[in-house]
Amino acid sequence: MTYKLIRLLALCSVLLIAEGCGKNSSGSSKKTKFVSIGTGGVTGVYYPTGGAICKMLNDKNKKYGIKATVESTGGSVYNINAIMNDDLDFGIAQSDRQYQAYKGLRQWKDKGKQSDLRSVFSIYPESITLLATQQSGVKNVKDLKGKRANLGNIGSGTLQNALDALKTNGLSEKDLRAEHIKPVESPGLVQDERIDAFFFTVGHPNGNIKEATSGRIKMGIVPISGPGVNAMLAKLPYYAKSVIPKEFYPNSTNKGDVETIGVTATLVTSQKVDRDIVYALTKEVFTNFEDFKKLHPAYKTITKESMLKGLSAPIHKGAMKYYKEAGLDKFIAPALMKGN
Repeated sequence: MTYKLIRLLALCSVLLIAEGCGKNSSGSSKKTKFVSIGTGGVTGVYYPTGGAICKMLNDKNKKYGIKATVESTGGSVYNINAIMNDDLDFGIAQSDRQYQAYKGLRQWKDKGKQSDLRSVFSIYPESITLLATQQSGVKNVKDLKGKRANLGNIGSGTLQNALDALKTNGLSEKDLRAEHIKPVESPGLVQDERIDAFFFTVGHPNGNIKEATSGRIKMGIVPISGPGVNAMLAKLPYYAKSVIPKEFYPNSTNKGDVETIGVTATLVTSQKVDRDIVYALTKEVFTNFEDFKKLHPAYKTITKESMLKGLSAPIHKGAMKYYKEAGLDKFIAPALMKGN
């Protein structure tokens, strides 16, 4: 018995008590479709995002006949694998992980290409955030040469993103006095004067960045931009430009918003998931777009167009049906319209 079947049986038991196992007031049978959305830790942004999408679907239960549940999980890699194993219907995953899974890279090198993986939409940017102390004199990535910098813990997305940012500026970690510690520990390392700078790939606003920019030692966010970055964006499609608003960190040394790049949090599914379910989910999010944006400050800068960028697996046919109806397909890269 699979994990998904066990969970759905448990959910059905609750519905048996609460709703007479799907029968309406006249006693006739009512067929309900059960769907699950994998997210991340309950304190992160993924979990409330999945919860909000579930609520949208459950509020329209009479229209679509869908009962959705949100699952707290280990994050991107777990969600993709669970979808491919039919243990989840949807999941939130970083765009670089989506790319790697679909192409059969990194964690999926032995398993091969996850060709059934499908995109639904992007949600919000997770920016590569480089902070440096005012006294370090670091104004751009190249200035990190010879400096003490935390690149992120081994195996983390932050570390890989930091290495990419260094490479596009002609540097490697050997050019720095590099540390490999969890980014959440970086504010303390800065105040102890043990590092000059640190990377953190994260959605904004973020509590650790607020802490880092509000301490005794003043810090600023360093832009990641320029010709080398443009070349990297063309080579690595899961990266996209993003902006970190100054208003999120009023105590930073920055004078205005900061340009950088990053990955995006994306909603993914399998091509095996029912077309009508994916259509309903997509339609509810986009037709309630302004309400969706109010869910979290990290959504402040998103647009309907941006929600169709940073994707690398083909768009699910159910989502594509809605995008064509709404005239949003013009924002989608032709390669993502495979089979649609």
